Amino acid sequence: MPSSPRIFLSNVSLSTSDGTAHLPGLAGRAYRCQCGCPVFFRNSTCLACGTPLGYDPEQARLLPLQPGDEADTWIAWQVEAPATVYLRCANLQTPAACNWLLPASRAEPPVLLCRACRLNRTIPDLNDPDHPDNGELWGRVELAKRRLVSALLVLGLPVASRVSEDLEEGLMFDFLRSPDFGPHILTGHDTGLITLNLNEADDAIREAARKAMREPYRTLLGHLRHEVGHYYWDRLVSGTDWLEDFRALFGDETQDYAASLQGNYEQGPRPGWQLHYVSAYASVHPWEDWAECWAHYLHMRDTVDTALSFGLSPDSAQLEFTAFTLDALYQPEHPEAGRFLAFLNQWTQLTTLLNEMSRAMGQPDFYPFVLPHEVVAKLHFIHLLVSATGQASRAPTPAQESVDASHEQEAQALPQLQMQSQTWAWNPVTPS
Repeated sequence: MPSSPRIFLSNVSLSTSDGTAHLPGLAGRAYRCQCGCPVFFRNSTCLACGTPLGYDPEQARLLPLQPGDEADTWIAWQVEAPATVYLRCANLQTPAACNWLLPASRAEPPVLLCRACRLNRTIPDLNDPDHPDNGELWGRVELAKRRLVSALLVLGLPVASRVSEDLEEGLMFDFLRSPDFGPHILTGHDTGLITLNLNEADDAIREAARKAMREPYRTLLGHLRHEVGHYYWDRLVSGTDWLEDFRALFGDETQDYAASLQGNYEQGPRPGWQLHYVSAYASVHPWEDWAECWAHYLHMRDTVDTALSFGLSPDSAQLEFTAFTLDALYQPEHPEAGRFLAFLNQWTQLTTLLNEMSRAMGQPDFYPFVLPHEVVAKLHFIHLLVSATGQASRAPTPAQESVDASHEQEAQALPQLQMQSQTWAWNPVTPS
């Protein structure tokens, strides 16, 4: 294996209920209201007591809120001064139903959009009489996008709007609907722009597409995680010291992409792809292999973190499985290799358990994939790259240290949080 950056990490880690060190970086998905009832990532109001709720992406916490001193401002519930003053995202009262907060000190009128909503360049036409479901479908897309963006931020990955913040290297989204009698909108990525066909938010249409393409899994969140993987390849791999080892693991990305796609459509996936790739589509081209593995890495991180934050650990379950060993990893000698291996095996146990639970309900498998050893090495490569990027982004400035201290004070005054409801929202950007 050619040499590549050897990044040694020592981040603060979460732990499982039995004290096992967990991977650093994620903050949990379990939240509670000030009344003690569980509330959920999508909620803007506690259904038990009516307390307003808002998600602070800086803290990765869903906060119970109380009114601030000025009109339309909010602070976390019963925290001591000085408390961070928040505004609600302008998309709260639209079909996007965005419950995210933005610091009042950094808000830029006249459009007060949160870190997730400001990534939008184009949204569906909410006044289209021929498609009155545009708002409902857009709301589903936005919910999936917020979950994506929340994880990217916690991992310390660069997330800036190509529309208003970083016009050269930022990220932006077009949510477009195919014309009824016109050309089909293709979901994809192009130099920082992710285009998603709004029809993917229609469960029946998406399921028909999944069956037609013989895919075991097709979701909005999966689409977004895959496409953002292409974006981060451009940002983090292309032209960097990571490229050499990327090619050793994934292949030479300079091979003709269009020809590779055409070959897949005409001849199908490579024979025996199951031994080398996480999905059939991953075998099409190194870029697609990367994007598929990136998506699965995000699936794994968010799912395991959610399970642990709710106290669900497969360690106590009676599960038979063959554990991966260090020799399957990209850098088995890395000082944090054991921690990633424990996470990987925990994922294997968890998905075995959840697959059986899905079958007990007569549902398709929760995770209908198998991870070959070559894929495990690719996932470890992605993990080290993400961790190195996140570690570099977390080097605090004096101003950030001041904000972090304020957030720490607020966090100590609030109960530990757990997940819940939905209101409405709208984004004043260009309709398609």
